[in-house]
Amino acid sequence: MKILSVEQIRQADQYTIQNEPIASVDLMERAATKVFEWLFPRVHKESRIKVFCGMGNNGGDGLVLARLLYQHDVVPEVFMVCYSEKMSPDCEWNYHRLKEETKVPLYGLHVAEDFPEIQKGEVVVDAIFGSGLNRALSGMTAELINYLNHQQAVRIAIDIASGLFADAPSPKGAIFQADYTLTFQRPKLAFLFPENDPYVGNFEVLDIHLHPQFLDEVNVNNFLVDRKMIKSFLHQRTKYSHKGTYGHALLIAGSDGMVGAAVLSSKACLRTGVGLLSVRAPLSTDALATTLPEAMFYRMSEERERECDHGCFSDFEKLDKFTAIGVGPGLGKARATEKALQRLIAEAPVPMVMDADALNILSENKTWMSFLHPKTILTPHPKEFERLFGATSTSFERLELQRLMAMKHNIIIVLKGAHTAVAMPNGAVFFNTTGNPGMATAGSGDVLTGMILSLLAQAYTPEEAAVLGVYLHGLAGDIAMEAMGQEALLASDIINHIGQAYKRLHE
Repeated sequence: MKILSVEQIRQADQYTIQNEPIASVDLMERAATKVFEWLFPRVHKESRIKVFCGMGNNGGDGLVLARLLYQHDVVPEVFMVCYSEKMSPDCEWNYHRLKEETKVPLYGLHVAEDFPEIQKGEVVVDAIFGSGLNRALSGMTAELINYLNHQQAVRIAIDIASGLFADAPSPKGAIFQADYTLTFQRPKLAFLFPENDPYVGNFEVLDIHLHPQFLDEVNVNNFLVDRKMIKSFLHQRTKYSHKGTYGHALLIAGSDGMVGAAVLSSKACLRTGVGLLSVRAPLSTDALATTLPEAMFYRMSEERERECDHGCFSDFEKLDKFTAIGVGPGLGKARATEKALQRLIAEAPVPMVMDADALNILSENKTWMSFLHPKTILTPHPKEFERLFGATSTSFERLELQRLMAMKHNIIIVLKGAHTAVAMPNGAVFFNTTGNPGMATAGSGDVLTGMILSLLAQAYTPEEAAVLGVYLHGLAGDIAMEAMGQEALLASDIINHIGQAYKRLHE
C-alpha cells in the first residue's frame, strides 16, 4: 500500500473530483459516511458525543458526521471552533444543512470560557484541523486541545489529530491525543513513528474510493506492507522438490555464555523452511546437536580453539556450498571474531544477513561497508542503527538517513521497531504492519535473523526475504499473543507459531 504525502492526497482528491466525476461536497459526504459507519456500531442512542468542528474541510467532515448520527437517532452536540471569520465552502454548506435538517445542538467557541463540561466516558470527536496544518497551534485552539486532552473521554480524530503534522516533525505544543484516528484512503507517514503514538492511538484506514488510476500511477517511496503484497511474494512448493531445492544456509552465531542466541536463530531458520542448515556455533556442539537434530554443526580447528579460548567465532569453512549466510546473534566481539568477520565480508559469495554483534563490530569498522556483498541485509535496533550511521533528532530524520545509507552502500536496512522499516537500495522503504509489544523480549531479534536467513537461502530475493521475514515474524508473534497474551510471550513462542503464520498466509 502506497503512503501518500499530504500534497499527493490533495491531488488525489482533485483527480477524483474531476475524473469520477464527483462534486467536492459529495466526496466530503462519502468520507464522513465512512467515519459514521465506523463509529455508529460502537455507540448507542444514549451516548454523549461532542463533535468539535473547525472552519475548514475537516470541520465539514465533523458536521456531516453529526447529521448522520442524528438521522440514526444518536443526537450529538456540535461545537464550532471559531478561529476564523470564514468557513471553507463545503464546510459552510454542511453547517447550514445541519441547522436546517436537524435539531442537533450547535454552539460556537470563541474563548476558553465557552468550553463545555465533559463527563467521564463521553466521546469527543476532533474535526478541528486536518492534514493541511503547517504551523503550531496557538491561542484559543491550543487551549481547547489541551483542555480536551485532560478530559476522561474517548477521543477520536478524523483524518489526523489536530496539531499533528503528517509529513514532518510536529512542533512542540498542543496536539490532540487521540485514542483512535480514522484516516482516509492511506495512512499518514507520521502515524508510523513512536514519538507520535500518544496522538495517533489506534489508527484505521477508511477507503473513500479515491480514483484508482491516480493511486496506481502516483510515485511514492514509502509503502505500508499488507497481506496482499506478502501473498504475492510467497513461493509455492512443487511435488518433486527436495531439500536441495530450498537452499543451504550457514548460520554463524553464539559465543561462550550466549549459546541460546544460536539455538533460537537456528530453530527459526529451520522452521521457516530452509532445506539444509549448517551452524558454526561455539565450544562443544554435542548439546546443540541434541537440541537441534535437524541442523549440522561444526567446530573450529584445534589451532583456532587455542587461539580463541572463549569459544568465539574465529574461522569458517569454504563458503561455496551455501546459498545464504547469517552472522551475528550472540557472536561476541573478541579480537579473533573481528578478524574472522572481516574475512567473511570480503569472501562471502552469496547474500548475507547481519545482526547483533556483527553490526556492533561493523560500527567500529565502518570502512568495511564498502566491501559488503550487494544487498546484504542489516537488521539493527535503533541503538545499533545509531552506532552504525549516526544519531538523529527525530524519526523523520532517521528515516531519511536510513534511506540514504541503504542507497549509498547498496544494502538493505531493517530498522526494527513497532512498524519495522525496511529500506531498499533503490530508496523505497516498507513499513511492517504485524507484531505486538509482547515481542519486546530477549531473543526476538535472533529469531528474525534466522527467519530472514532461511528465506534468503530459499532463493527469495534479498528484498523479498527482508520484507516477508519481518511480516512473517510479526504474524507469528501475533498468533502467539492470541494464545498466551503479551506479557508471557517468549522468543521461542514466535518460532512455535511460524507454521500457523504460513497457514494463514496460504489460506
